[in-house]
Amino acid sequence: MLKRLIYRYYERGLATEVARGRLPHHVGVVLDGNRRFALKRGLARAADGHRFGAENADHLVTWCDELRIPVVTLWALSTDNLRRPPEELEAIYAIVEDKVEQLAEMQARSSFPRRVRAVGRRELLPSSTQAAIQRVEDATAGNAPNELIVAVGYGGREEITDAVRRMIADRLVRGDSLEGIASGLHPDEISRYLYAPDVPDPDLIIRTSGELRLSGFLLWQSAYSEYYFCDAFWPEFRRIDFLRALRSYAQRERRRGG
Repeated sequence: MLKRLIYRYYERGLATEVARGRLPHHVGVVLDGNRRFALKRGLARAADGHRFGAENADHLVTWCDELRIPVVTLWALSTDNLRRPPEELEAIYAIVEDKVEQLAEMQARSSFPRRVRAVGRRELLPSSTQAAIQRVEDATAGNAPNELIVAVGYGGREEITDAVRRMIADRLVRGDSLEGIASGLHPDEISRYLYAPDVPDPDLIIRTSGELRLSGFLLWQSAYSEYYFCDAFWPEFRRIDFLRALRSYAQRERRRGG
């Protein structure tokens, strides 16, 4: 009981400190460790770990709402994950479909509603998952400028490849030559063809489960992002872990190469 009281007191003080400091405009989170969480807990299937992780996503969005952080991006499923066993993928798709529907309902009740969008190669997803994503996007389209972006079927290299491909195709339609496209190529032009070009680059990227890499998450957009790595598996990620990440961000000096 005493330990719990001390913990609550510490968390309350940390929340006050964070609220007074510099907050990120855009937070990206790599939701990693669901399968290892399932193994640790002795759960029957890896999909059970994903279900716990999906429930924790609601908590994270609520914490960001409380602090009025405008943009949140959650990496739920990578293109590499699509090589997992079919039975696990079927369960993940069902969880994604349920979760995006719940997110739409959550935004309808929220005092800080967000537009929910998905980024990634949707054509690789089942038609039912694509339809669920489209429904939530339509239902929350009027909630901008606050954003909740779900990266599903997403890979950073794939996003850059798709952006360059779309840019070249667009320029060719306009009558430009390949030589002209190559000679005038600029990073800002490629940026305009990313999956969500209107979204600001992430200020802070958090990865759970103790892995010290990004694995391609927002590869183009994260050039000047601050990183925070947490040992907790994603389903065990707590509000206090999130507040520690925000405190770490506020204590850093962002130079952006200057």
